[in-house]
Amino acid sequence: MQKKSSIVEYDYSIAKLFLYSCLTLGIVGMLIGVFIAFQLAYPSLNNLLGEYSTFGRLRPLHTNAIVFGFTLSGIFASWYYMGQRLLKISLAEHPFILKMGYAHFIIYMVVIVSAVISLLAGVTTSKEYAELEWPIDLLVVVSWLLWGVIMSAMIAVRREKSLYVSLWYYLATFLTVSMLYLFNNASIPTYFVSGLGDWYHSVSMYAGTNDAMIQWWYGHNAVGFVFTVPIVGMIYYFLPKESERPIYSYKLSLLAFWGLIFVYVWAGGHHLIYSTAPDWMQTLGSVMSIILIMPSWGSAINMFLTMKGGWQQLQDNVVLKFMLFASTFYMLSTIEGPLQAIKSVNALAHFTDWIVGHVHDGTLGWVGFMIIAAILHMTPRIFKKEIYSKSLLETQFWIQTIAIVLYFSSMWIAGITQGMMWRATDEFGVLLYSFMDTVNILHPYYLIRAIGGLLYLSGFVLFAYNI
Repeated sequence: MQKKSSIVEYDYSIAKLFLYSCLTLGIVGMLIGVFIAFQLAYPSLNNLLGEYSTFGRLRPLHTNAIVFGFTLSGIFASWYYMGQRLLKISLAEHPFILKMGYAHFIIYMVVIVSAVISLLAGVTTSKEYAELEWPIDLLVVVSWLLWGVIMSAMIAVRREKSLYVSLWYYLATFLTVSMLYLFNNASIPTYFVSGLGDWYHSVSMYAGTNDAMIQWWYGHNAVGFVFTVPIVGMIYYFLPKESERPIYSYKLSLLAFWGLIFVYVWAGGHHLIYSTAPDWMQTLGSVMSIILIMPSWGSAINMFLTMKGGWQQLQDNVVLKFMLFASTFYMLSTIEGPLQAIKSVNALAHFTDWIVGHVHDGTLGWVGFMIIAAILHMTPRIFKKEIYSKSLLETQFWIQTIAIVLYFSSMWIAGITQGMMWRATDEFGVLLYSFMDTVNILHPYYLIRAIGGLLYLSGFVLFAYNI
């Protein structure tokens, strides 16, 4: 009797679709981001296309395209790639799971198109990272649940007995975002209750301070469990594979996992310091933010120690450069965030561009570089072709690294300048500067930020061309 081959032929059809959407939405989201960055330096650009080119219309489109378009597409693409390999199954062996994967992608794209149309039209709940109205929210829930069912089904039929730590991070992402999204987006459609307004309009289930607390419990953790947890899971898989070195400490990876999961969900209160939120909640947010340094740095240090004795690989391997620089920006971002959560520092930093610098230090450096690295690792294996140009990759890497430095350094200076000017008083306690004084003095820093964004976009276009 002939022995059956143990080699699994993986099916990357769904991974390819999400890879394409990642590239497309990345370019679209970054292009909008660059445009609104130039709007801040040159406000007349707001009048280019009437109401459809104003900062207020385009800014939520930019954040949603990057958070839920570019980033989630990268996460889904990496799941459909690494999930099969870590579980030792192929989607081709399970036609029903494969069909659910296609349904997941189709519904996801319907959500994306609906989001673009509604946000451009000015239809929004005005809640950060939760701007979409309730009909689109329902589609988001269906799409997200499909991913969860697919993930569970793949784990149920796996050949590999143990679940590698990357899978833990993806499962935590699914479970936590499910809880966050359902609670924060709970709303009442006004037309069906009062008969007034448009059928798609709604109001939040919560009001006032309660609404703010739920929103920032969600808002900060949307960043935590989309921008952080799955990206950490991604690097735990791709760095050992790319460097051909085992992870330095599997125990540290598990310790960092549980630390991140238990601490992150409590940190959202730091967005509400000096607000009407209860003081104990503000303090809890500050304390948990500082504790968050430990699991965050635990993961990053694990990455660097994995490369111990193998740093010479960086001379020739640009993919590893992206991963290690991503870890560096992760460390920088996760020391900067807790610093800004300290009440005395927050008194200076809140509402300033320093916060913007912190967010983009993480998104451009940590999230962007890691998704780029993951795609660069997956592409030759998915398409069975080498990357088109290694020299183009090197060029992209340095263009985008310079872009990030320009971006966050200009925003650091702008933010601290704003904070100091807003607080400056004479001997009688009268403010020394008007609000317009701060706006005028920030112009060169806004211009540097916009140029940094343009450079990052240029690097990403080179990347997409290379792929």
